[in-house]
Amino acid sequence: MFAVHRLGFTKLGRVVVRVRRLTAHLSKATMSTSPSSAANRDTTTAAILIIGDEILKGHTVDTNSAFLTRQLRKLGVSVQRITVIPDIQEVIAKEVALLSSQYTHLITSGGIGPTHDDVTFESIAMAFQEELYPHPELTQLVEEFFGALDKNNAAMKLAMVPRSAKLNYGTDPQTGQLHRYPLVSVRNVYIFPGIPSLMERAFYGLEHLFACSGTTFHTREVFVDVDEADIAPVLTKLQASWGKRVALGSYPDWLSNYHRVRLVLDSDSQEEVDKARTQLVHELPKGSVVPLVTDPVSIATAEVYILANSGTQLGEKVMSALKIIETALDQYSTEEVCVGFNGGKDCTALLHLYYAALKRRYSDGKDKVKALYIRIVSPFPEMERFLQDTIKRYDLELFSVEGSIRQALSEVQDRKPDLRAVLMGTRRSDPYSHTLTPMCPTDPGWPEYMRVNPLLDWTYHDIWSFLRTLYVPYCILYDKGYTSLGSMDNTCRNTALQTVDAKGVTRYKPAYLLENEEEERNSRA
Repeated sequence: MFAVHRLGFTKLGRVVVRVRRLTAHLSKATMSTSPSSAANRDTTTAAILIIGDEILKGHTVDTNSAFLTRQLRKLGVSVQRITVIPDIQEVIAKEVALLSSQYTHLITSGGIGPTHDDVTFESIAMAFQEELYPHPELTQLVEEFFGALDKNNAAMKLAMVPRSAKLNYGTDPQTGQLHRYPLVSVRNVYIFPGIPSLMERAFYGLEHLFACSGTTFHTREVFVDVDEADIAPVLTKLQASWGKRVALGSYPDWLSNYHRVRLVLDSDSQEEVDKARTQLVHELPKGSVVPLVTDPVSIATAEVYILANSGTQLGEKVMSALKIIETALDQYSTEEVCVGFNGGKDCTALLHLYYAALKRRYSDGKDKVKALYIRIVSPFPEMERFLQDTIKRYDLELFSVEGSIRQALSEVQDRKPDLRAVLMGTRRSDPYSHTLTPMCPTDPGWPEYMRVNPLLDWTYHDIWSFLRTLYVPYCILYDKGYTSLGSMDNTCRNTALQTVDAKGVTRYKPAYLLENEEEERNSRA
């Protein structure tokens, strides 16, 4: 009763045999014709087989393959293939038979459990033409976990493994103790659970099974602020000259404000990859290579105050704004101050300034930066996404209200009665702002707040110089020809940024390239 169904086994067995014969034939042909086979014969390779209908139906997002690829690469293993297949025995068995013969390791994930669709053990038995049997150690473990069971209990499926199965007990890297439940392997196939937390725990405990001596992969990245099509000929030429020694990948980034393409160099030789990077940078268009500042928020205090003390014209504006913010912090506690934030360029600059000043004064403070968002009708999806990204980036405590500014402030008074001051990203060139002072109370009849205006004397170009000097992320719409953002109903691209390229295609330059500041609000209908 523990054997695989004989009819299905025999039918599938013939298929598996054909697959193995074809694989052997292809392997011989590849070895005899591939010029790189000699160089790569010692490379440890792997394939990853993700098993589960829930992945193919979109019910669950696969994170296991990304985790396994990263970890295996750190161990010197080159992942050559990732395949996602359904919970069908014949399909699983065919893939196992094929992939296990082509790669050093085959790692499966998913299909282990007591239910009808957990068929990984059965499928691997089919692939290797073995019978299933109740492994004594697994049987004991299952009974210890579930209690005494009869042989027909569903939980006993966890103990039914192919005859040649090996049990691999991992070690907890933190405690040094053996894991209670082992990972089952059959030949070069390692059968991991599909639940990410269990899979990762099992892998960390068994890294030694995959570690390769002498193989290390080296990666270098280059970030470029030009369109991918413009550098494609250079990339093609360089890859041809490097051959198999260095791999070059090109990945467009549509959401970055500071680069358009990420170039990745990869090699098992540090000398080769470093030499290739130097050559790549030399061949790319002059001025196109840009630095990558991955986390401008964590260095905000240091960078903002360095700029403030730089002695430049922009530095003086920054210093003046910081003094206004610091004066507000002298008068009000952090519980009494919030930043008005709607995702625009001005309040983005203000948020970065306030964050820098706040963290300088309260370096060990646990309080989140409070931000007020007055939500408009028909906001741009890009603006909503940027808002969510900003909340995470600065760890904001954001409270959202709707209506006019007066209505919003009245609601805030009810919801946040401790608030007494609001930092605003208002500039002198904004409507109705000529008579404002750096710190001024709201007008009579309005909810009583102190308006703090650190950017009053900043210009349009000051804002952009500040943001781009410090690599502060801003809404991507500003890179698409918009210079002043409102709702989708009243905002359009600024015609002053319109241009026609050599192919006659109309394009828009980014907002920071607007020459005449007086045309800033041409984006508003």
